[in-house]
Amino acid sequence: MKWKYIKWFILLAIIVLIAITSYRYYGSIDWSKIHSNRISELPIIKDSDDTGEFRLPIGDLEFYIRAAGLQNEGPAVILLHGFPESSIMWTELLSKGAGSGYRVIAFDQRGYSPGARPRGKENYKIKELTADVIAVADQLGIDSFHLVGHDWGAVVSWNVAMEYSERLRTLTALSIPHIGVFFDAVVNHPEQQKRSGYFKMLQTPFLPEYKFVANGQQFYKQMMANSPKEYLDEYVALFAENGAATATLNWYRAMDPEKIADNKKYAKTIKNPTLFIWGTEDGVIAPEIIPMQEDWIQAPYREVSLSTGHGLIQSKPDTVISEILDHLKRK
Repeated sequence: MKWKYIKWFILLAIIVLIAITSYRYYGSIDWSKIHSNRISELPIIKDSDDTGEFRLPIGDLEFYIRAAGLQNEGPAVILLHGFPESSIMWTELLSKGAGSGYRVIAFDQRGYSPGARPRGKENYKIKELTADVIAVADQLGIDSFHLVGHDWGAVVSWNVAMEYSERLRTLTALSIPHIGVFFDAVVNHPEQQKRSGYFKMLQTPFLPEYKFVANGQQFYKQMMANSPKEYLDEYVALFAENGAATATLNWYRAMDPEKIADNKKYAKTIKNPTLFIWGTEDGVIAPEIIPMQEDWIQAPYREVSLSTGHGLIQSKPDTVISEILDHLKRK
C-alpha cells in the first residue's frame, strides 16, 4: 500500500516539475513578437536610401539590415556579427565608417533576422551563411567590398574569403582565426579542445534554449550585462521570441568540427589583405594556435593583440574601430 502512494507521489512530483519548467520557459517567450513587429514596419531598402534601418528581401528570406553612408562614393563595407549578438553591435563602426566615406552595411544574419529563420539545422551550415553574404551584396548592387566579422561572423568571413576572393577588397577577422587552423585545433589541440567544450552543450536539444530563454532571459541578461542598454534591450527582445534561440543555436548544431577539419575546401589560403584582432584574455581561443594561421595567408597580413577578452569591439571599441579603419585605408 505504501508503495502505491510513493508511486503516486513520484508521478505528481514529475508533473509539477514539468509544469514549473514549462512555465519558466514558455512564460518567458514574447508571444506578441515586439521585435519582429518593429522590424516588419521598417521600409524595404531603396537605391535612394542613405542611413537607417531597413528590410532586404532575398528570395524566400528577408534580412534586417542597418546601413550608413550609402550615398558615399567610397567602397562598401559589410559587417558580420557573432553569437549571441546582432547587427546592433556594429552601431559605432557604422557611424565612423560612414564618416570616413565608406558605404557600410550590417545585417542580422540567418536565424537572427525574424524573416530569415528557416527550420532545420541543415539550413545553417557554413555554405548557407556564406551564400547569404554574397546574396546581400548582390541585392544591394555591391560588386566588391571590405568584409569584417566577429566570432561566428569571423568564421563566415574567412569562408567568404576562401570561396569569393575576387569579391573582397580586404578581410578583417575578430577573435576567431582562420577556420582551417581553428577547427583542426578544436579536433586535435588539447587546449583548444578544452576551450571549445561548450560546443557540445550548445548542440544538445532544448537545454540551451531553456538556459537562454527561461526565467525572463535571466542567464542571457547576465551574460550580456556589459552591453549598452540599447544593445541589451535588442538582444533580449530577439531571443525572447519563439523559435529565435533555436534558430541562432542551429549555427552550432549544423557544425561538425571533425568534418570541417578534414574538408579541404576549408583549408584554402587567403589571398586578400587580412587584419586579425584578438584578445590575449580570450577564454575561447588558445593563444598558441594563432601563429599557425600565418602560413594560410598569401597576402599582406597584420595581427593586433589586445589585453582583453573575446568581446573586442565591446571592451575596446575605440582601438578596434581605429585598427579596422586603418586597415581599410591601407588598401
